Amino acid sequence: METVLITGGTGFLATRVIAAAQEAGYDVRTTVRHTPVEGVPSVVADLTSDEGWDEAVAGCDYVLHVASPLPAAQPDHEDEVIIPARDGTLRVLRAARDAGVRRTVVTSSFAAIGYGHPQTDRPFTEDDWTRPDADIAAYPKSKVIAERAAWDFDRGAMELTVVNPTGIFGPVTGPRYASSIRILAGLLDGSMPAIPNMWFGMVDVRDAADLHLRAMTSPKAAGERFIGASGDAVSMAHIARVLRERLGATTPTELLPDEVVRKLAETDDRMAELARNVGRIRHLSNAKARSLLGWNPRPTEDVITDTGRSLIEGGYV
Repeated sequence: METVLITGGTGFLATRVIAAAQEAGYDVRTTVRHTPVEGVPSVVADLTSDEGWDEAVAGCDYVLHVASPLPAAQPDHEDEVIIPARDGTLRVLRAARDAGVRRTVVTSSFAAIGYGHPQTDRPFTEDDWTRPDADIAAYPKSKVIAERAAWDFDRGAMELTVVNPTGIFGPVTGPRYASSIRILAGLLDGSMPAIPNMWFGMVDVRDAADLHLRAMTSPKAAGERFIGASGDAVSMAHIARVLRERLGATTPTELLPDEVVRKLAETDDRMAELARNVGRIRHLSNAKARSLLGWNPRPTEDVITDTGRSLIEGGYV
């Protein structure tokens, strides 16, 4: 039986990747910072320290590096996000290479692909890279710097594949879920009384987990990166409409003018990233993952519906 290490085992995506790998018949272990994952051998390892990583990767055929620092708010300095993301990725790659791991899959982000560019109608693909020298927030800058570092790393005989998910959504099974899902929760619980003019890509967490396993095993995936998205970017107005029409939810219909968002950003640092992206449409393509790996994600409207239903039925909104 082949062994897979999945980092960050308590995360929203990692828990689904663990379940998918176990269902596929792999011997799975994971890394955690504190609390072990029930039913999975867990090694305590932190991205900011070398301790634990040699033990974590020992005897593994594959590593899925899913863990990543995600700030709850804009950091005081961008290095607070960039350095852990870059150095943590290199720490995992170094341990995997030295342990003779066959292939490592790094979870990057669409944030490493489509940011820092002028508005364009051309869809972004895996050939594109975010410009770290542009006026972008610390998080997308950290993702592109970390991914660039991964590709530049001397991997020896170890293969590398990268998955670049968009916003991760899908059914929630507890109070710990992806930060992107708070957007839907805000539309459902009334904390977002008006809709900002924002567009973004979506992917169901179950499809993202499936993409990671395909990226891990397909011979065609070696040395490639794959955008993980259910389809093209959608607006928050569209998301609100789907929730109303499919679930009978009460969601806002009034649009928040762009100038109001920008005005709020002048006095509220939490609005800064929103102001950067208001009115921006980053079209994108998932054609490569579909054609090369046979990936077939759920339609975006189903992703919205399943996410919203789980929030309502779970009592989280």
